[in-house]
Amino acid sequence: MTVEVVEHDIVIVGSGIAGLRAAVEIKRNYGDKLNVGLISKVQLMRSHSVAAEGGTAAVLYREEGDSYALHAWDTVKGSDFLADQDVVWLMVKLAAEEVRLLEHWGLPWSRRPDGRIALRPFGGHSFNRTLYAADKTGFYEMQTLYNKLLEYDGWERYDEWFVTNIYVDEGEFKGLFTLNPRDGNIYLFKAKAAILATGGAGRLYSFTTYSHSVTGDGLAMAMRAGIPLKDMEFIQFHPTGLVPSGILITEGARGEGGYLINNKGERFMARYAPQKMELAPRDIVSRAIMREIVEGKGFIDEVSGLEYVQLDLRHLGEDKINDKLPAVREIALKHAGIDPVEEPIPIRPVAHYTMGGIHTDTYYRVLDKDGRWIRGLFAAGEVAAASIHGANRLGSNSTTECLVSGRITGILAAEYALKAEEAKEPPRDRVAAEEDWVYSLVKRESGTPSYMVRRELQDTMGSKFYVFRTEDGMRDGLLKIVKLRNIMRSDAYVEDKSRVYNTDLILALETVNMLDIALVIAKGAITRLESRGAHYRLDYTKRDDVDWLKHTLALRYGEDDVSLYYEPVRITTWKPTERKY
Repeated sequence: MTVEVVEHDIVIVGSGIAGLRAAVEIKRNYGDKLNVGLISKVQLMRSHSVAAEGGTAAVLYREEGDSYALHAWDTVKGSDFLADQDVVWLMVKLAAEEVRLLEHWGLPWSRRPDGRIALRPFGGHSFNRTLYAADKTGFYEMQTLYNKLLEYDGWERYDEWFVTNIYVDEGEFKGLFTLNPRDGNIYLFKAKAAILATGGAGRLYSFTTYSHSVTGDGLAMAMRAGIPLKDMEFIQFHPTGLVPSGILITEGARGEGGYLINNKGERFMARYAPQKMELAPRDIVSRAIMREIVEGKGFIDEVSGLEYVQLDLRHLGEDKINDKLPAVREIALKHAGIDPVEEPIPIRPVAHYTMGGIHTDTYYRVLDKDGRWIRGLFAAGEVAAASIHGANRLGSNSTTECLVSGRITGILAAEYALKAEEAKEPPRDRVAAEEDWVYSLVKRESGTPSYMVRRELQDTMGSKFYVFRTEDGMRDGLLKIVKLRNIMRSDAYVEDKSRVYNTDLILALETVNMLDIALVIAKGAITRLESRGAHYRLDYTKRDDVDWLKHTLALRYGEDDVSLYYEPVRITTWKPTERKY
């Protein structure tokens, strides 16, 4: 088999908000001077960013009392002080310009009666600063960015191409290997620079808000290329996942005044966050829900057996729900048979965001184990750990980071590519190794179907690395992950032997990626002997700033291990204090 070569000045992997924003930034600044390839494992406008519902945080009306300092402080406090404060400041200062650009490019933000852009409250924010387009913000941001990109020439889209690995040599990005399902062939994308915008790893859990495509591919590729992953033990669980499907019920529902109630009809958040109530940060609300369930104050879904509490919107009235939360009503009706105008919605914490990611500097340049920039390589959006979100992300800061990081990486990648020399092709043995790696599973004639490995992995993550964690539980989980990795390596079986659109093969490659990321999460979580943000241990219930105010970095070590090392958090403005809401 011959690997075909595709050449661009810059390749962007991922077509969500971050990837599209990067592409727009390159084209609007440099036009036809640079040729861009936009690679997406799904149809370009089906990236998971379309599922973002609640909004985008930005300081829009400083004359009304909000400020960059307040937004930065809320973000740092919400992160349980694990955020790097210099990059937080950068984001909050650029956010307003980003949302105004989207306004000029045609995004239909929801409005106040006087015509100005409306703002809603969101958990952990001390000021109403979340812009929204009803409860379909991600969809509209994607549409707006794509429509803007269509104004330019000199870029090409590669829908449903699956990137398998990054090629890095001597501290410099050289190219990407991809599988084209249309012909089953491996292609090498040569480029002077690349931006990874592949999103998180939420499908490690079965009860999750993520699309089935979000399998941690970019994270695993970076890990295999010898790039450190940062703070991967911090997985956010959104408080309100619809039972039994896990579909997101936006935080905007609580921002508009929704209540959380237990089986006694109590608005129980008064016991956990008396000031912020339902609008406390997500880690606090998720733990509160689980404590209510553990104490027997939840309900039980007869079909799935899942325990839950209720989100009550009935007091908002039909007009407000239809105006501000139309997708919530549609989702509840279609997927739970419940009309929130008439009865509460069953919810429980659901896997929602990967706070950690590829190790980058303040400007989203990918770093190696020695802290040096891998020349030509950038990461943007959820796949990157710059680190803005630390141990817990505030709602509506994710789309903000996608926009800001897309803008930054777009301009920096363009400036680098204009000066860089053309990349050389990898040696033949590296090409042959990629072919063997991709197709080895197809050659096996019998064994364990990869979907069974994936299902067991998801069950393990959901039971051992959920809202509450323990030493014994996590160690059991780690042993299971190692066992599943051995099965995947020696016994996994791809039934479909065809070349064209072999989705069974792609699912198996995704499962390999998921197992790589699960190993990093498990090792980092077991080693961090404290509770901070979304990482909550029942055996170490306190935050420990003396020993653990630091980032976890993980490097692949052999087949089934990772080596961990640590870096200090960059504290520029605020020292850690107790979090109270």
